[in-house]
Amino acid sequence: MKKKKFVSLLATLSLSATLILSACSSGEKSSGTNKGKAKDLEDKIVVYSPHGKDILGQFEKLFEDKYGIDVEWLDMGSQEVLDRVRSEKNNPQADIWWGAPSTSFDQAKEEDLLEPYEPSYAKTLEEGFHDPEWYWTGTSQTPEVIMYNSKLLKKEDAPKDWDDLLDPKWKDKVIIRYPLASGTMRTIFSAMIYRDFKDSQDPAKGYEWLKKLDNNTKEYSANPEMMYNKVAKGEGTVTVWDMPDVVMLKEQKKYPFEFIIPESGTPVLTEGIAMIKNAPHPKAAKAFYEFVNTPEAAKILAEEHYRIPTRNDVTDLPDWIKNTEIKEMDIDWKVFQSKSDEWMKYWDENIKNGDKQIKE
Repeated sequence: MKKKKFVSLLATLSLSATLILSACSSGEKSSGTNKGKAKDLEDKIVVYSPHGKDILGQFEKLFEDKYGIDVEWLDMGSQEVLDRVRSEKNNPQADIWWGAPSTSFDQAKEEDLLEPYEPSYAKTLEEGFHDPEWYWTGTSQTPEVIMYNSKLLKKEDAPKDWDDLLDPKWKDKVIIRYPLASGTMRTIFSAMIYRDFKDSQDPAKGYEWLKKLDNNTKEYSANPEMMYNKVAKGEGTVTVWDMPDVVMLKEQKKYPFEFIIPESGTPVLTEGIAMIKNAPHPKAAKAFYEFVNTPEAAKILAEEHYRIPTRNDVTDLPDWIKNTEIKEMDIDWKVFQSKSDEWMKYWDENIKNGDKQIKE
């Protein structure tokens, strides 16, 4: 299993980093007319992504300013992206899929939904941070954590590990993002099953764990914002989510959130990017693929959006990245890819309490 590196001491940022960072400070909506359209590129690109309006809106503006190419994006959960790309296989509408666990891209690759593309920065990625045949490349690393309301819970009282969430004292205090639409939650739930499955080849103990968690869960939120608001308001005090988002919500949006890295270990996702097969705008898609993965872009994503880079040439990263120690759970991601749908279907049909509505 690869060793993930959260810090690199290679190379320094070029002057272009300053120029891009300056562009980010502008609040004006891009018209895409600052520069003429790059030669031989199409005049439009369509991006499917779970990254949210802050990241997508910012990089829309930066890309349009540089290339004069109109960017259209659709923000939805990573599993929803996969389902949509699958449904559009015979008539692709999107060019780029930006943001999803590597397991989702592996599944899309198996279904012949992606186009291989080896980017110019290929040598900056360690072996585990890209598909062997370059059907996707990793853009960031995402450790999963336990998140809690820091106004209502002291750190010493919050759950320290996954199994602590099953304690009856957390009954009706847990809010969960509905997992079937979320790559993050599917990964966490699958990891809880995999802990025993890796030796027993039987998901029964994992299913029992999820049943106990369901007993403590107050509701399943239809989207992340709903979950954030419920926990912030104290309607629930605990959830499980990804570390970069928790830091962003605390630092940037001033939510009363803190996180705990589970003591026994945690899954660390590789988030990626891929080209859609038979994309309607393939040349513009390659330009966008390269643009959002430059060292300058990776630094913007780290500093402003709390993403941990996969490239090994990004320097001067924030302290929260440099100083965080992660005990990574040892996971066979191919097993995740092959079993996740089966496990999640069982959870939905046999474990999820029918009285708990998916809250819109």
